[in-house]
Amino acid sequence: MTTSDLWVRRYHPRPDAPVRLVCFPHAGSSAPFYVPVSANAGPGVEVLSLQYPGRQERRNEPLVDDLDTLAAQCTDAVLPWLDRPFALFGHSMGATVAFEVARRLTAKSLEPVHLFVSGRRAPSRPRDEHVHRRDDAGIIAEMKSLSGTDTRIFDEEDLLRELLPIVRNDYKAAETYAYTGGEPLRCPVTVFTGHDDPKVSVDEADAWRSHTTGTTVLHVYDGGHFFLTRHQAAVLAVVSGSLAPATTG
Repeated sequence: MTTSDLWVRRYHPRPDAPVRLVCFPHAGSSAPFYVPVSANAGPGVEVLSLQYPGRQERRNEPLVDDLDTLAAQCTDAVLPWLDRPFALFGHSMGATVAFEVARRLTAKSLEPVHLFVSGRRAPSRPRDEHVHRRDDAGIIAEMKSLSGTDTRIFDEEDLLRELLPIVRNDYKAAETYAYTGGEPLRCPVTVFTGHDDPKVSVDEADAWRSHTTGTTVLHVYDGGHFFLTRHQAAVLAVVSGSLAPATTG
């Protein structure tokens, strides 16, 4: 099994699709989060979803609690898949990972045609957060407040015991990440955010425009941190429309 096989999930192969959309999960999540995106992306887009170490079939591998290290590993993993135009999509922590992957690929002269970021403030707009230092009850309270976790999990002790170290690890990666300045991206950036997201203000979302010389468009939806699940069809329509030029050559 290659490194790419470990990291990349292709749930609905479309080998003739002219563009690939590479998706990065949020904290505590895994590759299947993007199965609905893969299923509904349309024939012109092949969706790849990253599976980070330490979860599901990779649960025996050590977790990665440093976002720069994670981004570097993701970059290596996706390289074999960049034989055609590609775009990147990430939600929450995944948005920052996608951004750092975009920077690393651009440095290799492999520029994405588009970067889509969701539910995450711009890298240049940090907050002093320490959720990863809370006890288990504090982590659970955070998960419940964001309404992004299936509530049945909180009643399943074994599942919760398995999930909590992953969530804590990913929060550490996201909260200890420190943006280092450099050349901005050149690709267009589309930003999605929830109007009532406690983790991202509209101003912090709009600040993504400072990270590219390309066009930046901000879409604000009703809802909180996981507005994405409620507005999936609308978000996917924006993504598909933005990638249309790449799919038509």
